[in-house]
Amino acid sequence: MVSVADSATAKLTREGLRVTSPRRLVVEAMTSAKRPFTVEDLSAALPSVGRATVFRTVRLLVEAGVLCRVVIEDGTVRYVLASSGDHHHHLVCSRCGAVQEFADPTLDRLIAANAHQRGFALASHAMELYGVCSTCLTGS
Repeated sequence: MVSVADSATAKLTREGLRVTSPRRLVVEAMTSAKRPFTVEDLSAALPSVGRATVFRTVRLLVEAGVLCRVVIEDGTVRYVLASSGDHHHHLVCSRCGAVQEFADPTLDRLIAANAHQRGFALASHAMELYGVCSTCLTGS
């Protein structure tokens, strides 16, 4: 079975990007993260990798669809591994910080229709919905 780290590095290779040792370390750190993480979290976990390299690698992985950029309710940005390369949105738990992906083509069509009705040329969109996850609701 292919690991998430191997899949991420393969995606970089397909995008024509070199998979250097520092980039591999960043990929391994992010795939082992148990919770949504910041670039600063990765940088602190990888003192041997330059901060700029961490930032560039995260940006490349977002552009390649390996990572999702998620805006948390307080305005901070965290990253999570993308479950799929398809367009999706996020449910963000305000208690534990868990992030779940969801896709809804009907919602996406409504967003596009609203933009069109207003004469707006929609290039892309992202949506985070905030609330409490089922784990936190049941107290598990």
